[in-house]
Amino acid sequence: MRPAVVLLALLAAAPVQAQLQNIVPTKEWTVPWDKTRPRDPAVHPDGRIFFVGQVGNYLAALDPRTGQFRRYTIDEGTNPHNCVVDARGQVWYAGNRNGMIGRLDPVSGAITRYPMPDSAVRDPHTLVLDHDGNIWFTAQTSGYVGKLEVKSGRIQLVKMPEKGWRPYGIVIDANNHPVFDLFGTNKIGTVDPATMTLKTYPLPHDRARPRRIGLTSDGTVWYGDYTRGFLGRLDPKSGKVEEFALPGGPLSLPYAMTIDDKDRIWFVETGKQPNRLIGYDPKTKGFFGHTDIESGGGTVRHMVFDKKSGLIWFGTDNGTIGKAQVSGVKAAM
Repeated sequence: MRPAVVLLALLAAAPVQAQLQNIVPTKEWTVPWDKTRPRDPAVHPDGRIFFVGQVGNYLAALDPRTGQFRRYTIDEGTNPHNCVVDARGQVWYAGNRNGMIGRLDPVSGAITRYPMPDSAVRDPHTLVLDHDGNIWFTAQTSGYVGKLEVKSGRIQLVKMPEKGWRPYGIVIDANNHPVFDLFGTNKIGTVDPATMTLKTYPLPHDRARPRRIGLTSDGTVWYGDYTRGFLGRLDPKSGKVEEFALPGGPLSLPYAMTIDDKDRIWFVETGKQPNRLIGYDPKTKGFFGHTDIESGGGTVRHMVFDKKSGLIWFGTDNGTIGKAQVSGVKAAM
């Protein structure tokens, strides 16, 4: 092969990340409680950012206007995994080690506890609010998806048919149905709230392992294939799946994911340090906006997009809560 042809071949094989631009403004705040794994932020109506300390066993809030943190005491052994904030400003959290969902009143500090009706469901994992203000949740190791009716406190549970399916990330679709990753197998799942029956969508590759999930406004399901390094697209009407190889390659380990108000998918590659925030535009089928997490990230596990501010909020295993301003970023490589 001639030198010029070799050079062109090498350029064609060059990793996509070399072409991406570091264009997303970010900022991080160091959490004052060291080595507590701050994670899964949620935006409060008053502007504060609530999050959990999974290892530190606490709920906390950051006021980004002042940089001040406040820590809330919860039951020992809760080890909260995730939190969400409802329209009334109540903070709900998943008791990952004590088989319950808690509700914190951040004004009084009072806690209301909702224990699982079945002791087999020992690890509520990720919570999401549906359109009626009720809470759907996954329980990864136990292998359940559940619904908590907020007014009555009633909890309904759906057991996965096989051991090791590991329900993980979860979102709510336009029909008010939960859609979730089954991280232990190559499937996406959903539950009909009227009948509490499970439906699954198989992914074409046996090694596919979807971890976090998102929905664009057209109802398309997007997921990160953690094992193989792909962004996946599922059409729930037809069951058709498309895959897009990630800029970081097979070892990119896509984890945290969210979707902005322009229907752009944002995810974090955690396979290398520093972790990298990357955008994907379904309209152009192109990746853009490569941004290194300043703290390194350790691992960015979950993030949320706040439409009001145009910000993505995330937590890192390196002990920070961070934001990324994506509203003004153009989807161009």
